[in-house]
Amino acid sequence: MYADVVAFCGKGEFIDGVLINPTVIFEVLSPSTESVDRGAKLSSYRRIESLMHYVLVSQDEPRVEVYTMQMDSNSWTRDVATGLEAQISLPAIGVELKLADVYRAYLDFPNTERPQ
Repeated sequence: MYADVVAFCGKGEFIDGVLINPTVIFEVLSPSTESVDRGAKLSSYRRIESLMHYVLVSQDEPRVEVYTMQMDSNSWTRDVATGLEAQISLPAIGVELKLADVYRAYLDFPNTERPQ
């Protein structure tokens, strides 16, 4: 399986050119991949010890889901950000992303105003 975008901290470890120690994995959802991204990939990626965030980015609307590993309970939480005014937090890499920036040049959504 290949992710759409990955980020890592420290030294990257690779097998056959594939990063095996990602800190964050981003998947852009599409009708043909959404069930795999939410099912098999999510299940598989959760087993990666270095992974702290799994991020699903919608193509249809300004909506981003962030699954975050909770080290204290060894469980995953899910947060959803919707609308261009919203933002997501990825503390494992020290990043806060505004959805307006994520979607800036990507799509125009009907009935959605862009923040200034």
